[in-house]
Amino acid sequence: MKKKTKTIRKISDLKPRLIWKFFEDILQIPRASKKEEKILAYIENFAIKNKLDWKRDKIGNYLINKPAFKGYENRHTVVLQSHVDMVCEKNESSHHNFTKDPIKAYISGGWVKAEGTTLGADNGIGVAAQMAILADKNLEHGPISCLFTVDEESGLTGAFNLGEDLINGDILINLDSEDEGELFIGCAGGMDTIITFPYTTKHIKDDCVAFHIKIKGLTGGHSGDDINKGRGNANKILARILWNVTQKFKTGLFEFEGGNLRNAIPRESRASLLIKKSKRKEFIVFLKGFIELLKTEFFKNEPHLLIDYSEVPLPRMVMTGKSAKKLINTLHSCPNGVVEMSQDISGLVKTSSNLASVKMLGENKIEIVTSQRSSVETMKQNVSDRINSLFQLAKCRIIQTGSYPGWSPNTNSLILKITEQCYKDLFGKPPRVKAIHAGLECGLFLKKYPNLDMISFGPTIKGAHSPDERLDIDSVRKFWDLLLGTLKSIPTK
Repeated sequence: MKKKTKTIRKISDLKPRLIWKFFEDILQIPRASKKEEKILAYIENFAIKNKLDWKRDKIGNYLINKPAFKGYENRHTVVLQSHVDMVCEKNESSHHNFTKDPIKAYISGGWVKAEGTTLGADNGIGVAAQMAILADKNLEHGPISCLFTVDEESGLTGAFNLGEDLINGDILINLDSEDEGELFIGCAGGMDTIITFPYTTKHIKDDCVAFHIKIKGLTGGHSGDDINKGRGNANKILARILWNVTQKFKTGLFEFEGGNLRNAIPRESRASLLIKKSKRKEFIVFLKGFIELLKTEFFKNEPHLLIDYSEVPLPRMVMTGKSAKKLINTLHSCPNGVVEMSQDISGLVKTSSNLASVKMLGENKIEIVTSQRSSVETMKQNVSDRINSLFQLAKCRIIQTGSYPGWSPNTNSLILKITEQCYKDLFGKPPRVKAIHAGLECGLFLKKYPNLDMISFGPTIKGAHSPDERLDIDSVRKFWDLLLGTLKSIPTK
């Protein structure tokens, strides 16, 4: 008789239990970027309770030191690093309040997911691994420092302002990667180009009807990791619809909003416009046809794409034709997606841009946020400059901000060789050694601590920065085993 497998309902019952126990704790703590007070208090209280040496720098990064296991005192000191904040994205139907509500996580098949929101496994599972390492007194390793950085997701503030004397190790393992079986030794640099778009308005005429167009159901995702996966950008799709509509009909635009976060591919957007009453039926026929065209284009990569439209009450004012034309043209023309692939590393995106958000600010201004990434500093700047030149034509105010360096691969790295061998010994096959198009804090660490030997690895996380974020359960066990094995294999000084 076949033995029944026990169904696990609680995340803390998953194995290895210690890392899952801390992850479940972290899920209960609100930790939006720039609002990390509660998770930092949790970390400080943990250090005090466990009588571990700790310190905090001016920006709020924490470092907790754990002595070596007996007999390992002369090993190199290893710094384990994760960021404590998370991306706060949710479905429109969700009433979740990220400032006070715990993440409602659940187990589905071989994954841990969240109900209608981001899960925060990016980078909560890395933080949980650090806590588990610090808590377990029986692990064999040399001296360890656990670095917890703040505000990674909205500007790398913690890494930018890292205390000069905070790190005391010469090897750093970043726990912020999202593909088990892959070791990362390089990442892209990034920056933001933010546009303030001024517009003028006019009173409407009575012979019009107003339509609201809404895009939803897109996959979204990480603007670095997922930029080459052919996913739809809601702002670009909406701009394309409006551009084609305005080539055929005389319109009046009075709303355009979409996207939320600079590092997420926007999943939803909406616009409202006027059409002459006499053109109502013709407009609906045209719009239906264009929607079907888009659904055909995106059928494979975005099977759940929805484009709804409905009549809405007339507004009091609309943009002037000149302002609307400039907005639609610039958004439709704005670079987005992969700009160039790497010639050196197969499958690696070299340069990209993301039209992240469009927000109406009031006072006849719209804020447009774009983000650029590249493993080549000059190319990152060039894409930003292209966007700058485009929006200069519309007489906008442009700010280039938040530039951070990439991390150049070092194939002769000692920690790379140690981790590669450990992976082979554990799993009977070699890991894939790669660079990543997403931004990691490693480039900034290297700028302040140029002698650091670094590597990044983690469990498998899919759909990061979107409500579809999910954490592969089995990959957490392999991630944990690799981390322990690597720490045990660190050589003497």
